[in-house]
Amino acid sequence: MQRLNPICEAKRCREDGTTFVYFPFYHDGDHKVFLNTQIAIPPEYWNKRTRSVKENLPSNHGDPQKLNDEIERLEKLACEFIKLARQQGIQPLGQYIKETFTPTLNLEKLFGDQLQRHATYIPEKKKTEEDFFNQIADYIKSKERKVKPATLQVFRSMQRHLEAFEVHSKQPITFAALDFQFYEQFVDFLTFDYELPRKKIPQYGVRVNTIGKTIHQFRIFILDRVRRKIIPKIDLHDFKVPTEETDAIYLTFDEIGKIYVADLTDHPELMPARDLFVLGCLTGLRFSDFSALHPEDLRQNMLYKKQEKSVHWVVIPLRKEAKEIFTEQFKEAIPGICNAQFNKKVKEIAKLAGLHETIKFSYRKGNKQIEVKRPKWAWVTSHTARRSFCTNEYLKGTPYKMIMQISGHKREKDFYKYIRIDPEAAAQKVMELWLERGDYEVFKNPRNQIINLQQ
Repeated sequence: MQRLNPICEAKRCREDGTTFVYFPFYHDGDHKVFLNTQIAIPPEYWNKRTRSVKENLPSNHGDPQKLNDEIERLEKLACEFIKLARQQGIQPLGQYIKETFTPTLNLEKLFGDQLQRHATYIPEKKKTEEDFFNQIADYIKSKERKVKPATLQVFRSMQRHLEAFEVHSKQPITFAALDFQFYEQFVDFLTFDYELPRKKIPQYGVRVNTIGKTIHQFRIFILDRVRRKIIPKIDLHDFKVPTEETDAIYLTFDEIGKIYVADLTDHPELMPARDLFVLGCLTGLRFSDFSALHPEDLRQNMLYKKQEKSVHWVVIPLRKEAKEIFTEQFKEAIPGICNAQFNKKVKEIAKLAGLHETIKFSYRKGNKQIEVKRPKWAWVTSHTARRSFCTNEYLKGTPYKMIMQISGHKREKDFYKYIRIDPEAAAQKVMELWLERGDYEVFKNPRNQIINLQQ
């Protein structure tokens, strides 16, 4: 019997910090689908070597032995299911296996009553009039070996938004239907009616920049199909990409210092995340990069890292504290943690460090301006580290082009949008520059001297 080696990857982490255990199934040698066991645990409690749940799994996530027994049962069930489906010559095999497999699958009932009729399997998601979603799937597949996994996730997000819109509108999406009315209705749906996934309390509508990213990728997809002469030319002139300036915080060196020295004696589980966050604040790396550092990346007191998003090499000098963290706390390896769980932990750390200042941000939703007030710790995320590095270096007078060499920004306008300087910090910076240049007083003859001479 073939083996289906279970995985529990941090990159698949959900908002609650858990990840499903999956069986990857390579159905044609190169392409694979993932069979969901519906068993979810924090990924740090998964033993990659033995491919099993660790014995120290917190009790609120289940009994480790029972979970491992269930994983073993499901593997046998999946393998037997795949074997029988192959014997029947079902095509497309991967799609059929993915859509049909569940932890409660009854092979006797399935094979006794239904399988013979599935010799030529028809997927549940049937083709629309002009194969609209099939074309999206083909487009994404064509990009798998050309773009980074994060970019593929953007494409799949676009696909999910369109699928949800089709369900909402109760009308099949076709290429012939792509006009200005479609654009308006789609944007309205994303703004007000799209239900955000994995929310305990239902929330509706995505932010303006998320809509803009979806429309941008949608335009690129359509133009790709036109260039390949799969569909006739479509006028996308009115498919505008909405944008708005994002609100985001940065932390000053003083605030980062408070986090660095925060007493976490009663919360030892937060220490690795705290040190990793401070390392990010002092290097300017993205979470995907600073969470994947290796000891060999350090050479001559500098980090040499190929950025995952831009695929460019950056060389980062290390401050004393950054080098200590990397060589002492993480001398063996960076602890594995997903972004969602990391964000949850750094918020708790920032709260313990005393970052309680109330911060108010706003965003547009249709014609309304929505204001949100939260304590500063609640705004802290993994990306705060990168923004803090760029902003602090800029305020300290480091030439922006040198900062861009470290951060990996390619365009000045993107860099200036990225840094975050509040009005008080900007005013203080201008005052320091006046004093540094010696032009705090701009008139050679003060006004009172002129008045005295006139008298």
